[in-house]
Amino acid sequence: MQQIKAHLDQIADISNQDWDFFMSKLHRREIPKKSVFLKVNEIENHISFIESGVVRLYIPKENPDKEITFGFSFKDQFISAYDSFLTRTPSVYQLQALTDTTILSITYDELQMVYKTTQIGNLIGRLTAERLFLIKSKREQNLLNLTAEERYVNLFKERPELLKVIPLKYISSYIGVTSQALSRIRKRL
Repeated sequence: MQQIKAHLDQIADISNQDWDFFMSKLHRREIPKKSVFLKVNEIENHISFIESGVVRLYIPKENPDKEITFGFSFKDQFISAYDSFLTRTPSVYQLQALTDTTILSITYDELQMVYKTTQIGNLIGRLTAERLFLIKSKREQNLLNLTAEERYVNLFKERPELLKVIPLKYISSYIGVTSQALSRIRKRL
């Protein structure tokens, strides 16, 4: 729990009373490697903070080779199917732990209580929304402005550890190419 406190302390000054109330609402969840912990058509009921592990956001397809990976989240980041969380409607994508993952979660109802009682809830909501917007915006700009090779190179400049923990089929989907095209890109580099 200290990890999330240290992370948020960098951003805002939060009273001990607010911290104590907020921390009392967090629930630690251990998610085994390869587990899907939010499925299509389920309503997202959590905003979570990743203590350890890697999470993939993706749109499943009948043929697993056609799945569309559109995001990854890592240690010290918030994760949620935030559109589903906010609108209380079923998610159109899934969340999957790519490694053994530990998250601290707060439910929608508990967060509403935190909103009413403290200032920290608004901060968490804002930070989550901002992060998800930036990921979406950056991905869209990269898909529109960069070649597949540039997207691949940029991904590993930003997150060199990806190659060790994320299967290449997810990386190829994320940068918008087939596995074969990614193989050719890797050979050129």
